[in-house]
Amino acid sequence: MILPAERELRAVLARFAEVRIEHDVRPTGRTSRALDDVTYTLCVMTGARTAEQALRAADALLERYGTDREGAVATQADETLAA
Repeated sequence: MILPAERELRAVLARFAEVRIEHDVRPTGRTSRALDDVTYTLCVMTGARTAEQALRAADALLERYGTDREGAVATQADETLAA
């Protein structure tokens, strides 16, 4: 699976939350379609089949991005100290 860029994943998650709230508060055909569209996008980005699976996968990816970022900072600090 090709990993989505962190920025793009966060943007789709934000859109999902926005549309989900809008649909829960005032459901219409438009909000239903918007929710279907953003859910599909999130599922494709994460390789999941359901919104619940996609949200769990997105959380895992964000955790991975954070861990990778922390590792990169630690490596840079070690290289600075060695110089």
